[in-house]
Parts: sequence; C-alpha cells; structure tokens
Amino acid sequence: MIAEALFCLALNAYWEARDQDMKGMLAVSQVVMNRVESEHYPDNICEVVHQGPTKPSWKDKNVSYPVKNRCQFSWYCDGKSDTPKDEFAWQHALLAATGVYYNKVDNLVDDSLWYHADYVRPGWAKAKNKVTKIGDHIFYSWKK
Repeated sequence: MIAEALFCLALNAYWEARDQDMKGMLAVSQVVMNRVESEHYPDNICEVVHQGPTKPSWKDKNVSYPVKNRCQFSWYCDGKSDTPKDEFAWQHALLAATGVYYNKVDNLVDDSLWYHADYVRPGWAKAKNKVTKIGDHIFYSWKK
C-alpha cells in the first residue's frame, strides 16, 4: 500500500513539475497530501491523483477509463503514456514524494489545495486565497 501511494505521488510530482527544481516537486506533492487530509477530496493518495470523471469501456462495461482532459491532474487523462522518460527527473520525483509522504520536509504551500501554471488564468482562482508561487505554479487555499 505504501509503495503504491509513493508511486502515485511520485508520478504526479514528475508529470506536474518535472521541469522544475525540487521545491516545485515538493510543493505539488504537498497539495496532494493536503487533499488527502481534506474532507472535500478522497482520503488516499492514488484516488486524489486519479480523481476525475470516468466512462465505461466500450469493450467491457465493468471497466472504466478517465474522461480525456477532465481529471484533477491533466497528465492522468491526457491520453498519453504515463511512463516517466527522464530518469533524472523521475529520481527527483521519487525523492520528493518520499520526503512529503513521511513529512520530512518543510511545508512550502501551507494548506493549499489547488495550483495552476502561471501562464493560465483559471476563473476559479479569483475565489481562492493565493498562498505562494513556486517555480511556474501558483498555489491557493480557501478564502479566509
């Protein structure tokens, strides 16, 4: 169970922040852990990372797949392979996930539950409290 959770957390760090330094990977991983602790999200890491609408397979109605481009974390349902290709970034993602999972790193994002890249302007951001900017991500919590 721990191995699966760490794998999901590391995959998210890799795909969301592989082009950033360690702080960027730590920050996006901390958002996942904040969501696990929140009553508004699933209570395990893989369910948080994989959250989004699904549709049944046309071959087998008992099998469901994520709806393309509708997931909480876009890499998970973009229709592309989720296998890391950059070994260096993957090793950093594993380190970040491990540090965050075992709570061995400083909290960089406080109680943030959301983030977005700094080159987009999602409508939901106006209704949230901006917490910080790390790398090319801006992090948000509930309005206080």
